[in-house]
Amino acid sequence: MQSRTPASRTGRPRSAAADAAILAATRAALVELGWSKLTLGDVALRAGVAKTTLYRRWAGKNELVVDAVAELFDELTLPDRGSLAADIEGVVLQFAAILARPEARSGLMAVVAESTRDEALRERIRASIVARQKRLVLAGRARAQARGELPPESDAATAARTVDLIFDMVAGAVVHRTLVSAEPADEEWVHGFTRVLLSGLTAAPGTG
Repeated sequence: MQSRTPASRTGRPRSAAADAAILAATRAALVELGWSKLTLGDVALRAGVAKTTLYRRWAGKNELVVDAVAELFDELTLPDRGSLAADIEGVVLQFAAILARPEARSGLMAVVAESTRDEALRERIRASIVARQKRLVLAGRARAQARGELPPESDAATAARTVDLIFDMVAGAVVHRTLVSAEPADEEWVHGFTRVLLSGLTAAPGTG
């Protein structure tokens, strides 16, 4: 799994406790102040660390906020629930629950909005959030293949495209449902979404 902070620099060792406090303070500041008013000075004050501590770890606000949001999505797990459909439903419900949290909504919407004008920030999002969470697709696909629920891909390039497509469909649908449409991604919706994902649009309504 990729590191959620920039490459190591020379100097005093990193403190995991300080990192956790800084990222938590960043999320709290986002909820209270919003992106435009959030400053590294305010985060340092909330976290109880010197402002220089932040600059030793993050180049600026963009990187800090992305890593604060990424830490939330690292909470996602893929427990074995016995079938591909049940596994998908389990992780989608977790994802929706995280997006229901104010700090996740505020943080994700803020960095996505800012990234429309900042290619470096888009790349940071891809590396720190998207690439890291594709681990769930890889694990779920491998488990389903071991059960015989999915066939193996013919080559590495096809496998990579399949992983990208699955991730885009799941993440895109849940983010749109919860953050754009502001509708609940409850068990009924998640069950219907999973049925369409696995069976396609030709599946009869209400089946599965």
